[in-house]
Amino acid sequence: MYQFQIRAYTQVGETIGLVGSGNELGNWDVDKCIRLTTSADLYPLWISTKKISFNHELDLDSGKITYKYILLKKDGSYDWENGDANRWLPPDSDSKIMVDDGSFNYIQPYPFGYDLNYLLKSPLISPLISKPSQLERQLNQERDDRERHILKILIIGSSVAEGHKSWLMQGWAALLANSLKQKYGHQVINISKAGANISTTIARFLQFVKPESPDIVIIALSLGNEGFAQCPVHQRRSLQRKFELGLQQLIKMTQEIGAMPILAGVYPHNNYESEHQRMLWDTHKRMLNWGVPVLNWLADLDDGYGHWKSGISFDPAHPNTIGHQIMYEAIAQDVFDISKTELEKIKESWQHQTDIYLDRNGFRIFTDDRSLRIINPSKYEYAIAPYWQELQTAIQTQGKLTSGIYLATNPQDFPTIPYLYIEEDGKIETTVRIPANVDLTYTSSFDLFSSHQNHILFQEGDLAIISISDRHLWIVNESEHQYNIQPMWQEVRKALAALPTGVYIDASNPDIPFRTMMIGQDGLASRVKVPPKSALFFTYKCQLSDISRVAILPLGDRCAVRMMLYKMEFDGPAFPFDLTRTTQISDVSDAISKGFDDMWNPDFLEYNPEAGRIYHTKWQGLSFAHEVEESDDPLNDMSPIYERMRTRYSARAKRFWYTLNHCDRVLFIRTGICDRQGVIDLIEKLKTKSQNKPFQLLILSPQSSEEFLGLAHVLHHNVEFNPDQMYDNLDHWLYCTEIMHGILSSLNISSKNLFWCPP
Repeated sequence: MYQFQIRAYTQVGETIGLVGSGNELGNWDVDKCIRLTTSADLYPLWISTKKISFNHELDLDSGKITYKYILLKKDGSYDWENGDANRWLPPDSDSKIMVDDGSFNYIQPYPFGYDLNYLLKSPLISPLISKPSQLERQLNQERDDRERHILKILIIGSSVAEGHKSWLMQGWAALLANSLKQKYGHQVINISKAGANISTTIARFLQFVKPESPDIVIIALSLGNEGFAQCPVHQRRSLQRKFELGLQQLIKMTQEIGAMPILAGVYPHNNYESEHQRMLWDTHKRMLNWGVPVLNWLADLDDGYGHWKSGISFDPAHPNTIGHQIMYEAIAQDVFDISKTELEKIKESWQHQTDIYLDRNGFRIFTDDRSLRIINPSKYEYAIAPYWQELQTAIQTQGKLTSGIYLATNPQDFPTIPYLYIEEDGKIETTVRIPANVDLTYTSSFDLFSSHQNHILFQEGDLAIISISDRHLWIVNESEHQYNIQPMWQEVRKALAALPTGVYIDASNPDIPFRTMMIGQDGLASRVKVPPKSALFFTYKCQLSDISRVAILPLGDRCAVRMMLYKMEFDGPAFPFDLTRTTQISDVSDAISKGFDDMWNPDFLEYNPEAGRIYHTKWQGLSFAHEVEESDDPLNDMSPIYERMRTRYSARAKRFWYTLNHCDRVLFIRTGICDRQGVIDLIEKLKTKSQNKPFQLLILSPQSSEEFLGLAHVLHHNVEFNPDQMYDNLDHWLYCTEIMHGILSSLNISSKNLFWCPP
């Protein structure tokens, strides 16, 4: 007996009908069709209200029940489903079967239906295997004396492993269960659950897997259920990593309960794009290197674009009956031809490290699946490097480490860099100095991510920030590119606000620039550079008040200072004078004393079409060259430009005052020719606004320093930094930047004490 359901979007007054071969389906007479019903709770799902028995009235040509759905309109007209093909069903059975026909206008090459009693079964006591036949009972009797070879196999996965979209739920798992029962006598229990993902499966594991005491656990999950097909592009890598780390955790959990893990391979999705397909295969290749058996079927399913091959899928996420059959046939079943005695030997191998290298000085390296231990009892220093071919060969052939970053177990006490990077081919890419008389252990970063004691503060793509205590954190970068994290990256800045305020340093390399992390009330307050394929370990050093943080505030006359700070990577959000021209120092003094209020006042702004600039009529030495955009019409309508300037310059002014009020000392920098009296006036204005905060005015101009002799707070260098020349000649730009860097270094200003204004 059959009952039907289909998803269809309709207008008010429209209905879905079912018509086909045989009297029960109206013999293709639309007037005799079966009308389906829906409701507010069910829509867009339409269901036939009665169960239909066909009494074997089959299509004489095909030997099948054939039919189609129609859209019945309120005016009496109707539309057939698209396409020449009909839907079909196998002969009727005694079971009560719900036929799920997917979506209207999308006719499946193979039907999907399930026994209505199936949903009432407990998967723990009703494995997906058929009742034993007489032959099977005879075979089982003959195998009684080989009971030690009979294994208990448990499958935990999602809807595909449960058999969804295959006829009567007899998917690859059910086909495998029947085969293993006949070949080896193995018992297969399927506790897969539709919609399961990494997180829910880990949560179910101890409750549903451990009590069964299985010999083998098949872990059958998909990237699709992690939201991989629909997530934003920048989240794909983090979801992929979450999936892979979760699989590795499930492998470990399986081994911890004394069972052998087997991974079911990943499979396509019809909503994947080219990048999805590449990442899908990357995950597949990594799984093959994890040291556990994999049901390897991706090549048989993928059409080359990350989609299911033609004719083998029911919907974007699921194979149909044919697809399930292909998955089953791709399984190398000899992996299950194993005795319990052989399983015990495999389990023992998990508990032992492999000694893969030993020299006459006692220098040795051990590995297991996720850790590497280095012992150097000698008086000599060693260097593990990519060019040490003998060691690399030993690690590749014997170590069998999974690729990725390996972290020091006690990084705060580490005498060398606290990480190693293992390539896909098993080689160590990182060069590491190994001092004399040390015993070092590196473990897979998987353990860092999976530990419940740690807190993942931020994760996006290949970058992750993880706190392991309120005074220690890791920044892990698995990409091939350097990451610059800084306060303008708002998600990172806010994430780090969870840590206590203070100064954190890279304990292994405290003197390298941009390895000092300052955490303020608003989170990250400095720039940190994270090299490719690396992990930096930061430890709390002191309070922010224990260091004197220096703010750099440019005062014109052009953008040269900002350009050089950019090359030094000392740049942050823009300040009022950064992108202006201020030829008169008196204008700078007056603007600061007035709080910049008139800087963006439309009453003082005039556009000069010949110069392509906006000039200020109150401060006549002030002009703007970057405010008119291509879409503007400054000759006829300046209002959008005025509004944009108000937004930009009011924000830049707020940053100026915020920085001045929150830093410990200030370095004001002015380029261009200055007169002594103008400088004296500016110093007085700065004294008032700085409220006795220590400050210096650095003047960089092509004039004699005698002009400023004896002036307190003033430093002068007879140099010229012309931004036009910098733009025209990169070498000149870098040369000027080198001079600027030397000047700041002489003033003890570096990335270790630079004040960064939040956006």
